[in-house]
Amino acid sequence: MCLLKEVSKHGDFMAQRISKRIVDATPPSEKDVYVWDSELKGFGLKVSPAGRKTYIVQYCIGGRKGRTRRFTIGKHGTLTAEQARKAAKEALGQVSLGKDPASERDKIRGGYLTSDLLDKFDAEHIEVKLKPKTQEDYRRNITIHIKPKIGHMLIHQVTREDMMKLHHAMRETPYAANRNISILSKFFNWCEKYGYRDEGKNPCRFVDKYKEKKRERFLSSEEQERFFIALEKAKRENIISHYAIYAIQLLVLTSARLGEIINLKWDYINWERGTIDLPDSKVGTRPIYLNQPARDILSEITKQTDNPYVCNGVKKPPHRDECRLHDISARGRSKSVKDQEAGSSQSPSLS
Repeated sequence: MCLLKEVSKHGDFMAQRISKRIVDATPPSEKDVYVWDSELKGFGLKVSPAGRKTYIVQYCIGGRKGRTRRFTIGKHGTLTAEQARKAAKEALGQVSLGKDPASERDKIRGGYLTSDLLDKFDAEHIEVKLKPKTQEDYRRNITIHIKPKIGHMLIHQVTREDMMKLHHAMRETPYAANRNISILSKFFNWCEKYGYRDEGKNPCRFVDKYKEKKRERFLSSEEQERFFIALEKAKRENIISHYAIYAIQLLVLTSARLGEIINLKWDYINWERGTIDLPDSKVGTRPIYLNQPARDILSEITKQTDNPYVCNGVKKPPHRDECRLHDISARGRSKSVKDQEAGSSQSPSLS
């Protein structure tokens, strides 16, 4: 590559060092007027017939007889002459290294917005390959944390520094901070797979995650007693749906997770073996063993002919700080596993 030393003779002024004084003194003409810098070859000023003054860079590719390229640095007023000179030096430096700055800028202009690719990632990966609960988690984090931070950026412009800033901004909630980095890492791997970013440049790499404190709390014996009393009262007085009470009782009596009980279908229950055979649980296909009290609860539930679910109309409740249903089910899981290992059908009392 070479930098042009000669340009069209029409509308050109004698080469001189481009400064604010020269820019202000250059008048418009019937055609575009060009002033070329005497010190930095290829750096110039273009003045349109309407008086618009723009800083430009011109160079050629493929030797002196190669193709001429020209692109705009910026408008005078937005940039000073010295700022434009600095930008021109950077562009011409790329030319000396065999690069084409105009083509690089064209790539940027034709780049993908991160926000648009996150939507595409949702449609082609989240929706197709993840389970509903995981889909909900991904979408919530993308909407609340990720898009507001990097959604406006072109995908190839996102750097490790951006990821570290996002992670650091969420340091007060380390679990959420780590979760967002995990989601973003999966997203950028997907981008590399389909050619939206260069391979091996996942910006989440080397972002050190925060230590997490395991969130686990079991009900005390006193809390358990109060809970079961309140549950029986709610059942007698029809304070809440009987199906909701059944769901809570099954949660306590089995090793099932909350989502597994809420989405439990009659077809999953194997009465002969005394198990709930989950086809697609969080840990894959697995049976849940039913002790006698759990079977008794299931026998009480009226099966609706037009509804395949055991606990009709029960939805997952929001989390509470003091006590979550997960705390109760976790205690039930611990007890249930011990009962199964000991060959016992005993379980927490419900009355």
